[in-house]
Amino acid sequence: MRIDLHTHSRVSDGTDTPTSLVMKAFQADLDVIALTDHDTFGGVLEAQEAGKRIGVKVLCGVEMSAEVDGRAVHLLGYGCDPYDRKLGEELARIRYGRSHRLPQMVEKLNEAGLELSMDDVNRVAMGAPAVGRPHVGDALVAKGYVADRDAAFEQWLAEDRPGYVKRYATPLEDAIELIHGAKGVAVIAHPWARRGREVIDAPYLEKLVQDYGLEGIEVDHPDHDDDARSLLFEMGARLGLVRTGSSDYHGLGKKNNPLGANLTRKSAFRDLMGRIKRRGGQAV
Repeated sequence: MRIDLHTHSRVSDGTDTPTSLVMKAFQADLDVIALTDHDTFGGVLEAQEAGKRIGVKVLCGVEMSAEVDGRAVHLLGYGCDPYDRKLGEELARIRYGRSHRLPQMVEKLNEAGLELSMDDVNRVAMGAPAVGRPHVGDALVAKGYVADRDAAFEQWLAEDRPGYVKRYATPLEDAIELIHGAKGVAVIAHPWARRGREVIDAPYLEKLVQDYGLEGIEVDHPDHDDDARSLLFEMGARLGLVRTGSSDYHGLGKKNNPLGANLTRKSAFRDLMGRIKRRGGQAV
């Protein structure tokens, strides 16, 4: 059983439609995927319907933008009720923050000498409900300023780069509670990617488990080296966490993250489904 629990479609910052994503998952010999678009459930129903036709199970998921002391972190919610009012209102607030900083980003890039407009950004976003910084990167690619999205972030859009503008994100503890309120299971996404170990260290992770009921951590991820994977796996076992693996697939948005690049163990998947069922959420 091949299981990839972190994928993105064009509904946020991936490059495949939900249906195309499921077809590519089938071609990659995956049995189960979770669609975890950024701050929206907008593509889940289409992906699940495609999965029924194609023969791939699709778990309802979301990757929620959160923060700890002003530092960005991401929280995966699995099995949530996508129509939960409180969670839906907060996701809408996050998306508003995403989209309404973009004109400021474009203005800063113009000041830095790059000719770019919101029409350019909207053109590459193609009506995605969750429009954000990656789409600015795609617009820079389309204009020929950079070779790919990674270069756009490295040169212009990362936190210390000329085009960066801060946005709203949910405090992580509140995000966990909102996922739980929507009958979902909360899993920290790529906790030690890049400089994440400075934000989510071992004592803080233990606090999230004990005080807020965090259920899981993403261990096997393209941005985790072998040392991070080993330490997170052992720590997760000690804390009783579900330890997942995934590709964080974005289509052409992240060229080094092919579907199935990392997988979730069958035993971990069964544990995750059990936890979702106990919360009354949507298992597969």
